[in-house]
Amino acid sequence: MIGWLRRKLAPILEHEQLLLVSFSTVLVMTGQGVISPVFPLLSEKFGVGAGAIGLTLTTFGLARLILNVPMGIAADRYGRRLLLVSGPIIGAVGMIGSGFAGSLPELLAWRFVAGAGSAIYATGAQVFLADVSTPDTRARYLGTNQGALLLGSSVGPAIGGFTAEAWGIEAAFVIVGLCSLVAGGYAYWRLPETRHLSSEVRRVPVPGEAPRRRAWVEMLLSRDFLLIGTMNAAIFFTRTGGRQTIMPFIGAANLGMSTASIGVVFSAMAILNMLLVLPSAYVSDHIGRKWMIVPSGVLVGVSMFLIAWAPSYALFFTAAMLHSVFASLSGPAPVAYAVDISPPGLRGLGLGLFRSGGDVGFMIGPPVVGFIADHMDYESSMYVNGVLMIAVSLLFLLARERRKGDPATAAQPTRAPR
Repeated sequence: MIGWLRRKLAPILEHEQLLLVSFSTVLVMTGQGVISPVFPLLSEKFGVGAGAIGLTLTTFGLARLILNVPMGIAADRYGRRLLLVSGPIIGAVGMIGSGFAGSLPELLAWRFVAGAGSAIYATGAQVFLADVSTPDTRARYLGTNQGALLLGSSVGPAIGGFTAEAWGIEAAFVIVGLCSLVAGGYAYWRLPETRHLSSEVRRVPVPGEAPRRRAWVEMLLSRDFLLIGTMNAAIFFTRTGGRQTIMPFIGAANLGMSTASIGVVFSAMAILNMLLVLPSAYVSDHIGRKWMIVPSGVLVGVSMFLIAWAPSYALFFTAAMLHSVFASLSGPAPVAYAVDISPPGLRGLGLGLFRSGGDVGFMIGPPVVGFIADHMDYESSMYVNGVLMIAVSLLFLLARERRKGDPATAAQPTRAPR
């Protein structure tokens, strides 16, 4: 009986480390998603408008932007477990503090702490999965974690809305804190250290050879790294700019859609993303990162034109679904590419810089497209966003496709020791 059970569970146990960190990600992201439905209640509590409450997202993102690189360096120097354990605990403190904040400035301060916890955990999780994967499985490992992130983000709002309505705002934030604390304790007891799986390969200098620049300098100045960082910035610019900021206004102003109808569209897009993330990761591992990233970016740009042009709800919904499918094509390919080109021993720094590029796009996307929409119209802002996405995607054609045997991807371990 035990032998039979072991054989049945073998495919799952083979990826035990992946499942462990993905479960932790579900807990962390469920906690973060709980917050979304309580924003109107916070606006009423503090007597401020939506713009002021929106600053809670800005401070959260600012903390991530500031800490991405330092936490990447910390992962390289002190290990992944430090981030996987401390990130959720710090996030729990920030979330619980947010629930009992007595003023808007106090709330913003606690949201900054929560954002810091998010940055710490997310960097640790990505580097951990990079360690326990190989170039042939990397996109699938990172894609599974991305699916866990989407699952937690989808479940969280429903929990938050019910909790806040039944027991008040404070209860929603306390649930967030408890989820994060469980994730931190879970990481402490179940996740091993994997830093040794990405130790730096020392190169013996040749006598008389000119001294080489340090590995991290070469990485920062490399064309491939600059291109993938720019690509990630464009992806997040589009996600928070055209998609999250302008699309709802087009639906409401041009098509007379209700808030509920717009919500249905975005829910359907989220479900598609979650369903397609693993298939796209599988294809990325087999045909290469570049040949998923470039077509995805170009088609996303085209879908922005279709969304802006759509003259009816049916066509708007169709264009939105196409946008979601096209965006899902790249899936985890960009982050897998960033891992592939990061020097051994510097994965944490590489992923921290890569994530910072995305957070820059995250922060500047909404104000830039909003400025264009205010001074021109919604359609023009979507067209500009679409052109930007296509241009950056075509620019990425200059990047080199990584293959097995490349210095940056060779000799990677199969999995972490249990």
